[in-house]
Amino acid sequence: MDILYKKGEENKLAINKKEAFCQLIDQPLPPVGKLFSVLFSEMDENIRKLKRQSTDYSSLPDITREALANCHGDWYEWLLAIISINTYLSKDTSYIALILPNVRQFNVSKLYLTDIQEIINDLKNKVKSSADVEFITSNPDFVIIDMTNIDVSFPFVTSISHVTPDIIETIETLYTQFISKCCLDDIIGYVSVKTSLRPDRRLQIAHEGSLMKAVYAHLQTRLWLLDPKGLNYYAFSTKISDSDRTALRTIATHSLITVNTKPQAAVDEVFEVNSLAKTEQAFLTILKS
Repeated sequence: MDILYKKGEENKLAINKKEAFCQLIDQPLPPVGKLFSVLFSEMDENIRKLKRQSTDYSSLPDITREALANCHGDWYEWLLAIISINTYLSKDTSYIALILPNVRQFNVSKLYLTDIQEIINDLKNKVKSSADVEFITSNPDFVIIDMTNIDVSFPFVTSISHVTPDIIETIETLYTQFISKCCLDDIIGYVSVKTSLRPDRRLQIAHEGSLMKAVYAHLQTRLWLLDPKGLNYYAFSTKISDSDRTALRTIATHSLITVNTKPQAAVDEVFEVNSLAKTEQAFLTILKS
């Protein structure tokens, strides 16, 4: 398999992200204190070097900064997913965080049991028919699931130390084992992951967290649950500023409509995650909370 290029969408050449990640990342995984920004910069330079040194690619356009930035997003999520799995396997927790595809490929509500899916579909239909508005949602980047009462065949027995394209493929499709298997309280929460934060991304995170919690509150009412666990929503990024933390401290809007419940945060906690050590510490916090 070619480390540099593969046929992407519309049969165009694109960076072979999986192969590049597996071959260019330090083997075994990079030292716990190594910053992801440094790691990604080194991988970018190696990719550029491969192109410069190979006559096979001399006639192709230069690799753009945007193409490499797109790689960083996937590389970041794969590193987080690996540490999530390793934390689940080695740290005595029943919680695991799994990568989700975008909503065009899969709707996260399908992880719930079919009767809960039907309630969500009913909500969407009533919203559209009564107010002529669309119930538009996106998928968070990760879902946190309590494995205690779910019977699945987990593909990993020991912690992941070396990475192959097949392992990445398994990690990316793990969520499919949980389709139609989760009760309301089996889904503990979600994580939004961004390599960097801009004002528009902060708004997206807060909106997504608020909406996910509103759907959970609706399900709690429809299912007559008097003492549910609740739903948590977290944000990860490689760099978090004070203004980021302030912006993400906004309220979940549904919690304003009744005095019977305390106002809730749209985002429960924001983590600066820019090394394997910080990734493990973040997952130790959210997977054992």
